Amino acid sequence: MSLNYNYRGGLVHLQNYVYGEFEDTEDYIDSYNPATGQVWAKVPDSHQGDVNRAVYSAKSAFNHWAGIGYAKRAQYIMKVAKLLEKRMDEFAKAESRDQGKPVGLAKTMDIPRAVLNLRSFAESWTHILNSSNTLNEIGTVNYSSRSPLGVAGLIAPWNLPLYLLTFKLAPALMAGNTVVCKPSEMTSVTAFLLAQVFHEAGVPRGVFNLVCGYGHSAGEFIVRHPDVRMVSFTGSTAVGAKIAAIAAPMMKKMSLELGGKNAAIVFGDANLERAIPTLIKASFLNQGEICLCTSRIFVHSSIYEEFVEKFVRATKRITVGDPDDPNSFMGALNNLGHLKKVKTYIEFAKEDGGQILCGETVTTLNLPRELQKGYYCQPTVITRLQDTARCMQDEIFGPVTCIACFDEEHEVIARANNVKYGLCASVWSENLGTIHRVANKLDVGTVWANCWLVRSLDMPFGGTKGSGTGREGTHHSLEAYTEEKTICLKIN
Repeated sequence: MSLNYNYRGGLVHLQNYVYGEFEDTEDYIDSYNPATGQVWAKVPDSHQGDVNRAVYSAKSAFNHWAGIGYAKRAQYIMKVAKLLEKRMDEFAKAESRDQGKPVGLAKTMDIPRAVLNLRSFAESWTHILNSSNTLNEIGTVNYSSRSPLGVAGLIAPWNLPLYLLTFKLAPALMAGNTVVCKPSEMTSVTAFLLAQVFHEAGVPRGVFNLVCGYGHSAGEFIVRHPDVRMVSFTGSTAVGAKIAAIAAPMMKKMSLELGGKNAAIVFGDANLERAIPTLIKASFLNQGEICLCTSRIFVHSSIYEEFVEKFVRATKRITVGDPDDPNSFMGALNNLGHLKKVKTYIEFAKEDGGQILCGETVTTLNLPRELQKGYYCQPTVITRLQDTARCMQDEIFGPVTCIACFDEEHEVIARANNVKYGLCASVWSENLGTIHRVANKLDVGTVWANCWLVRSLDMPFGGTKGSGTGREGTHHSLEAYTEEKTICLKIN
């Protein structure tokens, strides 16, 4: 199978995947190519009956899948990874066309990371002990065992569609759960292609199920279904709160990776030759549509003017344009509604007294005719905003970053923490004492020191406050996707 599978009228026609079969639905959703603003795919608009069949499929396959053991499950997941890697170019082009990012970025980041997710969990989880034993002074042995939950509902976002779906999928399946996956209705193509890969790999029927559609219908039906024991969601804090309100009274396990308003703190002794190129990526990679992107940069007053001048100069060199062009660092934002939101926040910045040094409202893009209806936004740098300004408090999720000045360490820690989010931060200094002190006081799930987006899958990933609950990683996902039982045995 290839991307041309099921073209209709020149459009990519997607299907759900339930119990090892590709299924059509009665209704479809238009999915737009962000680079051109034109419809390029038809996505199933799934309803309650579709979700019910998928959950029933997953539930019926659970006992067999849970019973075959880690090693056999790993063989299937490794085969999926191998087949995905063989179709790297096709998946990268599809991810770019669906999401808006440059093809080069999808080929070097998104698809390789999806392969790594699958392989890392398959390899590591075959070696994780399932129980622990202790003999105590009163003659008992205590041990714990872990069991899969059953059916897991996995709801993925539109910014890193395959990257984040596989980060959920691999541990869920390796733990012995069966899954019902719902990608964003705006970026469902690579999830559909992944279903083809699972089919080709011969994964038992019902283990992997794909249901496409809107979050308020298909997604909510998954969350509400009584046979879905666990929900993993990546997306906005507002939607995460709604999911929690539904799932918590039903005593479902949840893993919620939500929004961020991430800060970088640049001290006076920072190496700017290293910091500025990295912070350019941290601010604008994937059009700023990464939950871990930096949108507030606090710079010490002793180097503030130099930093701003160099950062703006570097930002102006960024190429925004055709995602197929290898010279494009940024492609198009994912959808028209999101583009309007980002541009509204730039207007908010002007209303709140900010100075726009480059980007939107300062210059215009010169795009070829075929791209002029695409959802493009220039990388935008804003200064002179108060910490209470909307662009300093709200998640914009686009290529917009704000630079502010600070004088004292304790002051900047308080300012960095003064948002409702707590996903990540970065600290830039040549002093290890400064790095350790500041990192320990930042109320976030991850702190990078003199780097950004360097990820070990063995480390816990997640956020604090409005950025979500739970931690995931090769070891930490055990908690999310299993139940642990303690057994105490009297031996004399």
